[in-house]
Amino acid sequence: MRLKSIRHLTDGRLLRDGQFDSLGLLSHAASNMLAYLSDPDYITDLLNNNSISCVITAEELNKQIPSHMGVIVSPNPSRTFYRLHNHLAQNTSFYGKDFDSIVGEGSVVHDSAQIASQNIRIGRSVSIEPGVILMGRCIIEDDVTLRAGSIIGSTGFEFKRFDSEILSVRHAGSVIIRRGVEIQSFSNVDRAVFGGVTDIGESTKIGQHVYVAHHSRIGKRCMIAAHVMVGGSAVIGDDVWIGPGSMLSSNTRIGHSARITIGSVVTRDVLPDQAVSGNFAIDHDKFISFIKSIR
Repeated sequence: MRLKSIRHLTDGRLLRDGQFDSLGLLSHAASNMLAYLSDPDYITDLLNNNSISCVITAEELNKQIPSHMGVIVSPNPSRTFYRLHNHLAQNTSFYGKDFDSIVGEGSVVHDSAQIASQNIRIGRSVSIEPGVILMGRCIIEDDVTLRAGSIIGSTGFEFKRFDSEILSVRHAGSVIIRRGVEIQSFSNVDRAVFGGVTDIGESTKIGQHVYVAHHSRIGKRCMIAAHVMVGGSAVIGDDVWIGPGSMLSSNTRIGHSARITIGSVVTRDVLPDQAVSGNFAIDHDKFISFIKSIR
């Protein structure tokens, strides 16, 4: 799709045409992506992201945009971007065409489970218990277990405030639940906002009442205990342990084999093999030393 073909859908002014195949934020990576830039503090993020081919930006920032990128200037780049996204999601097949839902051989779906008639692909030997809801675009691979009341592919909490307007942002992405995953009862996995995926890695186990927000990626063989909250666009490596009641802020990166202890609030990246504890979470040994010092 070219910028000139969607110019009439925006309140912006086309300065330089360009081709884009996806939408996303400055921190995302997708082929030929259209993003927005409204704050000069994030110009470096734009320049360092080789996935971006077009940008919606403010008039005063235009001169800092590389010449190979297509450009629309707007009085409010964020609002223009999200309104365009909503239009593409609601009125076009830009984010993918619908397909009839499929249930693979040997899968058992309880009569009370609700599976959308379109855009659901369930593999072989999948167990779907009472009250499970599959909505949006979901791919459930082989040998997955979805326990009672879990919801996969729901719309997440994504609203944008523009003066007196609160814009509800449509979720046009998908969810992939990889082979061997078990999601226990009453947990919730949101689909991605744009064309990307929320990805739960092979053989990962997710406990009761866990919330996984849009566009998060969880690695293989992770153990995520009950009442954990994983913020949007978080990336969790393989073999990670996350203790009960922990919270991970949006966009955090958790390295392979890291351990997050019970009730931790993680607001910054965690290194591979590192253990963290506390609110806000710090290195576990430092946390224990501090607790001992105040007793």
